[in-house]
Amino acid sequence: MFASNLLPLGLLVAINLGLIWFLMGAPIGTRTVVVSRRIAASPEKLWSALFPLGENALWDGSYLSVEQKSPDTADIAIAFDGRDGQPIRRVVRFESVDPFKTFTMRTIDDTSLHGSFWANHCEKVMLETDGATTLVTIRETDKYRGFAFLGFRYFKNRRHMHALSQWALTGSYKSNGIFEKLPMQVAMAVLSALILWPFFGLTKAGLMLSAVLTAVVVLHEAGHMFAFRAMGHKTARMIIIPFLGGVALGGRPYNSHFEVGFSALMGAGFSVFPVIAAISLYSPLNDAGYHAAAAIAGAFGTIGAIFNLGNLVPVWKFDGGQVIRQVFRSRTGQGIASFVLLAGLLFVGKLGGFSNQALVVVGVVFSILSIVTNGTGVKPRHALNPMTSVERALVFCGLLAAFSAHAAGAVWGFTFYL
Repeated sequence: MFASNLLPLGLLVAINLGLIWFLMGAPIGTRTVVVSRRIAASPEKLWSALFPLGENALWDGSYLSVEQKSPDTADIAIAFDGRDGQPIRRVVRFESVDPFKTFTMRTIDDTSLHGSFWANHCEKVMLETDGATTLVTIRETDKYRGFAFLGFRYFKNRRHMHALSQWALTGSYKSNGIFEKLPMQVAMAVLSALILWPFFGLTKAGLMLSAVLTAVVVLHEAGHMFAFRAMGHKTARMIIIPFLGGVALGGRPYNSHFEVGFSALMGAGFSVFPVIAAISLYSPLNDAGYHAAAAIAGAFGTIGAIFNLGNLVPVWKFDGGQVIRQVFRSRTGQGIASFVLLAGLLFVGKLGGFSNQALVVVGVVFSILSIVTNGTGVKPRHALNPMTSVERALVFCGLLAAFSAHAAGAVWGFTFYL
């Protein structure tokens, strides 16, 4: 009955899903990221910092220690914790080493990641001097699915180059990363709300709705961060990605299937409480004459329920798909659970007045998205610790509870608000 009013949101969802495929699933093959910078320093000084066996290899703190194992290999402890809380260690092999000019490095062993992650990866460093300055070039080659990790490596290397230039000039390392800082993330949230504004209509009400959606995303990611800390992560952070939403990052790799399932579930699970609170406040605020506040509460409850319900769909990269893969280890179990969850989502859409044709399109889109992103995760070196029966039951019941609560919230929004 109101489906026509949701056409701009349908366009938003379609664009969003297309971008997710572009970033996470597009088979782009082998690509090389090239970053160059001319630095006012001798090649000898820069070599001492860039070559892992150089005397200044620990200059930026990314390496905690480097131990030479053979003439062409080294054992490196990096400044990231593994699932056991200890620094991740990698064994690297050097090829085509020409001191002060070039070397190529490949990772041949990793205490955290499966060997397949490094199978197509190599990093080549080249130094060319003109006497006063040195041109530093880093070429990082790997095989990719999706452009997200490719872009991450480009900006990582560019930041690395900038820090190297500062170190060569001052002799000390200073972090130049500002993207993860709170002021930048607040700015990203504001930018995201402004980008989403046209999809809701360029009015005050539209701006309110885009701001509410951004707030819903922030609370959803906060739930994931809470789960990381509850699972013993020393740190947890949130990255807001304008238009696409956000991502929460823990301080170490997952250690168990329960940790994966619980962390994925808590985005929608944590959001149940503010969504229910907002819906509960709608009528009292409206009856008391606070119509603007009631409109915001209703918008938050409706958008929050729909957004979190959407995140629980059984797609590989979505929270619902993550939870199902942890609870049901067999392909048969995963298939049945995915079908039931998707059927529940389509039933909610039917209650909301969507046509059968629209629901079929939604089901097909989510199925295709699940297929194209299937297997895009990073495989750990060792299998995760299995779930106990109690843990499996807790996560499964949590999934049902979160799905039911947000489904009820969505139906309420379809019936009383939209």
